[in-house]
Amino acid sequence: MEKSLFRYIWTHSKRDQMIICAVVLASLPFYFMSLDLPRQIVNQAIQGEAFRDGNATAPFLNLSFDWPGWLGGGSWEIFKGFEVGRVGLLMGLSFIFLFFVIVNGAFKYWINVSKGVLGERMLRRMRFDLFAMVLRFTPDALRTVKSSETATIVKDEVEPIGGFIGDAFITPVFLGTQAITALVFIMVQNVWLGLIALSVIAVQFTIIPRLRRELLRLGKQRQLASRQLAGRIAEVLDGIEVVHVHNAYGWERAEIGHRLFNLFSIRLKIYNRKFFVKTLNNFLAQLTPFFFYAIGGYFALRGTLDIGQLVAVIAAYRELPPPLKELIDWDQQRLDVQVKYDQVTQHFAEDRLGPMIEMREVAEADQPLIGTLVGEEIRVAGPHGDLILEGGAFTVELPAHVALISNGGAAASLLARILARRSLEFSGRIRIGERDLTQLPVYVTGRRIAYAGVDPILFPGSIRDNLVYGLRSKPLGRQREDRQDMDRRIAEALRTGNPIESISDQWVDYERLGVKDEDELDRILLDLLDKVGMGDTIYLFGLAGRIDPERHASLAERLVEARHRLRDTFQSNGMADLVEPFDPARYNSQATIAENLLFGVPISDEFRGRNLADNAQFRSAIDRAGMTDDLVGMGLQIAETMTEIFEGLPPGHSLFEQFSFIGADELTEFEAILRRRSRGEGNLKREDRTRLLSLPLAYIEARHRLGLLDEAMTGRIVEARGLVREVLEKSGSAGVEFYDPEGICTAAPLRDNLLFGRVSYQVANARARVGEAVAAVVRELDLQEEVDRVGLEYQVGTAGRLLSPQERASVNLVRCLVKRPDILVIDGAFAPFDEARSQQLMQLLLDMFDQQSLFMVLPNDRQAGDFDVQMRFRDGQIITDKTAAPASRAPSPEPDAPQRIAGEVA
Repeated sequence: MEKSLFRYIWTHSKRDQMIICAVVLASLPFYFMSLDLPRQIVNQAIQGEAFRDGNATAPFLNLSFDWPGWLGGGSWEIFKGFEVGRVGLLMGLSFIFLFFVIVNGAFKYWINVSKGVLGERMLRRMRFDLFAMVLRFTPDALRTVKSSETATIVKDEVEPIGGFIGDAFITPVFLGTQAITALVFIMVQNVWLGLIALSVIAVQFTIIPRLRRELLRLGKQRQLASRQLAGRIAEVLDGIEVVHVHNAYGWERAEIGHRLFNLFSIRLKIYNRKFFVKTLNNFLAQLTPFFFYAIGGYFALRGTLDIGQLVAVIAAYRELPPPLKELIDWDQQRLDVQVKYDQVTQHFAEDRLGPMIEMREVAEADQPLIGTLVGEEIRVAGPHGDLILEGGAFTVELPAHVALISNGGAAASLLARILARRSLEFSGRIRIGERDLTQLPVYVTGRRIAYAGVDPILFPGSIRDNLVYGLRSKPLGRQREDRQDMDRRIAEALRTGNPIESISDQWVDYERLGVKDEDELDRILLDLLDKVGMGDTIYLFGLAGRIDPERHASLAERLVEARHRLRDTFQSNGMADLVEPFDPARYNSQATIAENLLFGVPISDEFRGRNLADNAQFRSAIDRAGMTDDLVGMGLQIAETMTEIFEGLPPGHSLFEQFSFIGADELTEFEAILRRRSRGEGNLKREDRTRLLSLPLAYIEARHRLGLLDEAMTGRIVEARGLVREVLEKSGSAGVEFYDPEGICTAAPLRDNLLFGRVSYQVANARARVGEAVAAVVRELDLQEEVDRVGLEYQVGTAGRLLSPQERASVNLVRCLVKRPDILVIDGAFAPFDEARSQQLMQLLLDMFDQQSLFMVLPNDRQAGDFDVQMRFRDGQIITDKTAAPASRAPSPEPDAPQRIAGEVA
């Protein structure tokens, strides 16, 4: 990026800046005439100077031009105008004044909107430029930068810069020309009044900017302190587990409190200085009217200045302070934004973070990375300056299976990162054939090399999104898009230097895998996941997932059939007592009271959890059913029982999980409700009734066994079920999707759609037996692949935190395998697995990479016998040995994959 903010702005927006400035200049004649009209209204119409010679009428809208004497004198009449009376002249001039007010307002509106749009376009460009720069830095370089600070800079700190961009050139032109026009008008009316106004302006422009210099220094401190605060909060959140483990709450609270106090102190100084400067500026702005009233009034009394001129001067000066004040503010903003821009460019400076990766695609052919891999004079220094590799050299014929044996040292991992192009911090040369590895374009290495490290990085989204991430290099087809929207999107992208490609385009490279569509791709993904041991996990994710009837049309069509087949299986095998089905005419004792009342699944937060007890439509329905008081009374019984059970128990006790009505932190609130009731303080407040009502809504008689439900009460709940549905449907609420015995509920998990009921709490080992029965029906109806495809939609969460370490490692490994690289580098990717599973995965990779290269960091040479080449590291040197009995290149039988299990489905 440009070092100078104004050069950056001018480079990318000069055309728009010049157009807006041209409109500004075109508005000045209208502005000047609007300043002169008050004088004409007072002198010509009100005081009657136009009728001085006894004329009953005066010309209105007379347009004429007086030629100067050196051109012969005389006048040129363009339009004779209209003859009007005194009132007509007054009204006519007043309406012309109103017309110019509207015209000037229209000019200001267009100019301000254009400035805002220009600023937003440049802000979009700047953010994209900064993000593009981040992508070009090497991972080693970015390790010295906190990601939260960089994100804060791109998101927040460039915001005021973007707001200033539209004002950078236009504001001084617009406000400056307006101020000069008003000042010239004043001097035309009276030179002395003009000089007074000019003197005060000179004082303002001399003193105010000097006083604001301290604000710049304080603003810089505030910005750095805010950035460091954001970075520290992000560190605490990333390490929250350590805070919990070591009970460091007090220290972290005090540390953040100290930072907030420092930030508060800086901002307090800024406010003191800022408002002192503002007060002084306002005083100087009001000083000029004092001179106008005193001196101008004196001139009017002497007769050297008429009343109309004095009124026009005062009116013109009223237009002068706002642009002057905004000009001073603009100068302050200019200095402040320049400091912010300097800090941003310094943060992303290449001399700070090191060299950038060249991202442009060049004409070099994307050839397979095979041939002789040669390393010459490789020298790698550690973080403290110690030499880890010094003059290392090796030669390997690719494709090959290479074991990098660490023996507890760091050299193997460092070389693995270098070979995977994850690190460029070394000297020497590594080439494949005649091609220098460090000079290969990033799109070639991204396509041909894969790296699986010890800490897999997953992005928020589904498992499928993460698996095909390596296949999304560039769009290979365009989806249908509204022509007008597409033209507008592309035009804006071109104007702001953004990519014109749309994320809705076809990005997944099916041809690389030799498939035609998403269905075939999913089969490959599921096959690879099964090979690395995640097949059963994906199946369970699928049962817990939700169905999209459009995306999973085949499964949606056969789901009701599978439900009936499962019900028949339960009946024929004597397992009918394992699942209590949903029946519109019966109470389900394995479900909560809320589920029985709604007989459906909430799809909005207002119908979920405790929000349901406060929902107006739901409360109206149970009020009409006459159940509110009964449920509140049941809530009182639950509260009394729970407070007795939990008395004296620590917050983490298992009973809190078993009886999930009340959390440990809520006990005191319910105890207070019970005390108020026992003291006879009248009827319970609405808030207390709502909190008590929420307790029985989560009650399951078969699980909690407090004896609160009898046959009569369950019958009333079933009767109220229809009333609840009627009220919700009449109110137009779309917050609940109701169950249909002959249809699917897209808001419910696939598991619930199959069972259409709840697993019994009374039968031992019911969940496992139900899981086996479901798995049998799924296989029988050939729905395994469909269920697994739903499992691919499972959301991994931020950084993959919704997956276990083993699952994250498996997804990362399959992501590497999917793009079929020429070279796969494994460096600690098997750390989450036990030794037996690691051995199975290693053998799987050796078998799969028959025609590709595999580099794997091993802790010792105990598992290195199946590799073609073994690299050891000793005294900074690389020792290369060929295995005595190289592994066969013929594909070997696939290792026994873990046996698929049914797992829990409820």
